Amino acid sequence: MTPAEVNALLGPEADHRQAERAFLDAGWTRCGAGDWAFALRSPDGSTVVRISPFDPVGPYTAALYREAAHTGQVPRLLAHRRLTGGGDLQVMEWLSAVSQGEAVAFHRAIAERVPEVAGLAEVINRIHQKARKELPWCGPLDTNPSNVMRAADGRLVVSDLFYADGLKLYQAAIENPDLVVARIPESERRFMADIPLAASGPWEPGAQEALRSGLAAADANAAKSAS
Repeated sequence: MTPAEVNALLGPEADHRQAERAFLDAGWTRCGAGDWAFALRSPDGSTVVRISPFDPVGPYTAALYREAAHTGQVPRLLAHRRLTGGGDLQVMEWLSAVSQGEAVAFHRAIAERVPEVAGLAEVINRIHQKARKELPWCGPLDTNPSNVMRAADGRLVVSDLFYADGLKLYQAAIENPDLVVARIPESERRFMADIPLAASGPWEPGAQEALRSGLAAADANAAKSAS
């Protein structure tokens, strides 16, 4: 699926819900979810779309996949698009899980910059440093073994290395929403309360609405102060 095909499928203003519906209507099927995103698989099984309601690091992850494509050690990125409200959509090749031992060894090789992954490590470091400078609450590299996977042609690849420090970010959104409002525009965090939390959740009853209400009140205060 090309970027043009994604845009034709979604239209210009799609958010994460509309994107999910468009792919489901096109025959894609749900195949998994994590804390920040959920995934759908194409009818022929060869590709997957990762859809996040709120993902500040999405553009940096897409940049990694593009700029490290020559190494063959990142997923093939077929299309990337930001969604209305701060969501992120990536269409990639289908990947399969690997053993924990293989995954840990691959992460270690990247950290030690062994010759076989030196080119990949350079791109990771450069883009991650950029993200840490530009993004509030950007976390360290995510070395979860599940982020190392195998492509259909046998290549080991690493994905989802960059992430927002969710614990600190969401704690700030609850305890000091004015700070979050000051640092992240509303258009980039509209659906903060919609991330799946499939791995570390679920959301506590009422937590999503409390988060939305606190941020809305902080937005109103900011608008009043600016007028």
